[in-house]
Amino acid sequence: MAAVDLRHVVKTFGTTRIIHGLDLAVANGEFVVFVGPSGCGKSTLLRMIAGLETVSEGEISIGGRVVNDVPPRARDIAMVFQDYALYPHKSVYDNICFGLRLRKMPAAQIEARVREAADVLQIGHLLERFPRELSGGQRQRVAMGRAIVRQPQLFLFDEPLSNLDALLRNEMRTEIKKLHRRLEATSVYVTHDQVEAMTLADKIVVLRAGHLMQLGTPDDIYHRPASRFVAGFTGSPPMNFLRATVAASNGEATLALGDGGDGFALPARWRAVAAAHAGRDVEFGIRPEHVGAAVTGAGPRMATIGSRVVVTEPLGAENLITLATAGGELTGRFPPDIAPHPDDRMPLRLDLDRMHLFDRQSGDAIRP
Repeated sequence: MAAVDLRHVVKTFGTTRIIHGLDLAVANGEFVVFVGPSGCGKSTLLRMIAGLETVSEGEISIGGRVVNDVPPRARDIAMVFQDYALYPHKSVYDNICFGLRLRKMPAAQIEARVREAADVLQIGHLLERFPRELSGGQRQRVAMGRAIVRQPQLFLFDEPLSNLDALLRNEMRTEIKKLHRRLEATSVYVTHDQVEAMTLADKIVVLRAGHLMQLGTPDDIYHRPASRFVAGFTGSPPMNFLRATVAASNGEATLALGDGGDGFALPARWRAVAAAHAGRDVEFGIRPEHVGAAVTGAGPRMATIGSRVVVTEPLGAENLITLATAGGELTGRFPPDIAPHPDDRMPLRLDLDRMHLFDRQSGDAIRP
C-alpha cells in the first residue's frame, strides 16, 4: 500500500477554477473520505488522483512517485464506480479476472485470487452468473471483487453506494469497513452522504466549492467543527443554529437569542470570548441530542428557553421535534413518550457544555 500526497493541486476547466490550491496527505493504510455537497469538487479530485483528469497546477504523488504525467493504468490503483461498470456479456468470474488476464497472469494464480476475493465478499456462488442476474448489492460486490484481485497500492471509491436502497447501503457500508480492516489498504472514498463519511473514515475531508474546509477525524468534524458550514453538513439532523448576541458584564458572559429574546448566562470558560465579541451578532449552535425538555433543577450548565412546537416526527425509538424559539427554529431528539401537539408551548433545556458559537459574518467557529 502507499501514501498519497497532494501539493497545491489546482483544477480549472477553461477559465473556471474547480479546485483551489488544495494540500492533503493520506497516510499509508488510511481510509480517507471526501465529503461535501454536489458540485464541491470531490469527484474531480478523485479523478485527478486516478489520472482520469489532468492536474492544472500542483503535484500528486502516490507511494512517493509524482504521477501527474503517469497514465491511469500505470498508477497501480483500483477504482470502484457508482454504476458498477461491469461487462454485461461476461460472467461474474470473467468480470472479476478481466484485468488479471490483460496482465497475462498465469491461470492458476488468477483462479486463486478470484476465489479468495469471492470468499471475502461472499459471492462464490455467483461466479457463473451474469450481471443481469444479480441484485444491485451483488453487482457492487462484483465491482469490489474486481478491484481487490488486482491487489493495488491504492483503492479509490466514487460514490459506490449511491445507487443502492437504504437497507443495502447500510449492509454494503459495513462490508466496506470490514474489508478495509482486513486488507489494511490505503483508500480514498467519495460520497455526499455524511453518514457514510462518519462511519467509514479514519479522516474526513470536508469540501466546499473546491476549498478544503476541514480535515480531521470523524470525532473532530462532529464535535469540533471549524465553521458553521462543517457543523451544518454533519449530523442527521444537522446542528441547530439560532441567532444570538453575546455580552459581558460584571465578570459574567451572557447570550441573548434573537432580538433580545430569551437570555442566559454562559459557562465561565466563555467569559473571554464574550468580552472580545461583546455586542456582536453570532450564531449559537447546538446539536439535536443536546436539546431536551426542561426539568426542575437542571443545573448551572443548562439553559432554559421557551419554545412553541412546530412539528413532531415519530421515529419509533425517538421523536424528532421541531420548535420555534426567539432565535429561530431548532430540532431536538426526545424520548417517544414526549409527543406534543403543534403550537403547544414547551420549555427547553440546552446543554451549554456542548454549545458552539459561530461568527455570523464569516461563519468561522468561535472557540472559548
